[in-house]
Amino acid sequence: MTLAARIAIATYSVRPRGGAVHSVELAEALAAAGVNTTLVALGDPAQGFFRSTDVPVHIVEAPARAGTLTERVFSHIEALTSGLAELAGRFDIVHTQDCISARAAARVRDGGGGFRLFRTVHHIDDFTTPALIECQDAAITEPDRVLVVSEPWRRRLLDDYGVGAAVVTNGVRVERFAGAARSPELRASINAADRHLFLTVGGIEPRKGSRYLVEALGLLKAMPGPRPMLAVVGGHSFQDYRAYRDEVLGSLGDHGLRLGDDIVLVGTVPDEELPGWFAAADSFVFPSISEGWGLVILEAMAAGLPVVASDIEVFGEFLTHDVDAVMTQAANPSSLAAGMARVRDDPELAQRLRVAGSATANRYSWINTARRHIELYAEA
Repeated sequence: MTLAARIAIATYSVRPRGGAVHSVELAEALAAAGVNTTLVALGDPAQGFFRSTDVPVHIVEAPARAGTLTERVFSHIEALTSGLAELAGRFDIVHTQDCISARAAARVRDGGGGFRLFRTVHHIDDFTTPALIECQDAAITEPDRVLVVSEPWRRRLLDDYGVGAAVVTNGVRVERFAGAARSPELRASINAADRHLFLTVGGIEPRKGSRYLVEALGLLKAMPGPRPMLAVVGGHSFQDYRAYRDEVLGSLGDHGLRLGDDIVLVGTVPDEELPGWFAAADSFVFPSISEGWGLVILEAMAAGLPVVASDIEVFGEFLTHDVDAVMTQAANPSSLAAGMARVRDDPELAQRLRVAGSATANRYSWINTARRHIELYAEA
């Protein structure tokens, strides 16, 4: 299907978080399918996105960091509203990927921007202040068309907001992760040596289940078998999780763990280095208690890693327990430790998971995701 419409994919950040990764990958897949696509985001115009991209990019300068989360959200909405207003008339559809860009685009649309407003709801944040809750609710009800990345979120939007949404799943560039060579240098850089290295991506956050992962690692360390080690990649977040992070790291001693030895905080890495970290690891662990989809799980599967994940409903959309992943009870450190022990200690299970996981990853491509978007854009 050809599409003559001019599309803007808009997001609030250029940092390598799930929404920004989704935005770049989707924009490139749309462009590869012949769609006139531009990326629009808040950030530093001199630096651009976390990686280079072959689609046109318009970066709106992000405001200085405000004191409170509420102030940060609304200052970003104001800045992106001004930036999108300057682009009015250039796009037929503005497809936003978060509540900040959705609120900004709605203002511009209602002011005569001349475009249809799409929004993909990746997940709903756990805001507590009335102003942010109201803002997030409006960002779901204001768009002309709403998309979600999984069936559980479609049901939630219908039940909680009365909003009908279309499900369009994420994709993965299998070749990017499957082609990475084993990296002894990265293992050596964190003194992994002959330890069983678990990788997780996303930093230390409440919804990533970090507290339960730390406790599970302590339990696993006390079990017979190769000494486990955890590398945590990522960590940039719009919200301030310092108190939670300090609490989690402060509990390491209680679980017999040492920072820099049993757990290494790698932080945000250059995009070109990320596949190397997957290649350096022995297993991937992702015990989230809330996700929109779980793109990094597909990346781990594409890299050939056996996966241990929580049994939240969203992951059940594409994972099957003991077929392509070991599913453990969410928020249960004992269950998580047992699952991690299985992939560490059972080579036959780990190999079966690698093979089945690779097959699962290959079912999800960005070009298929783009084709579904094109169908929905054409309806508008």
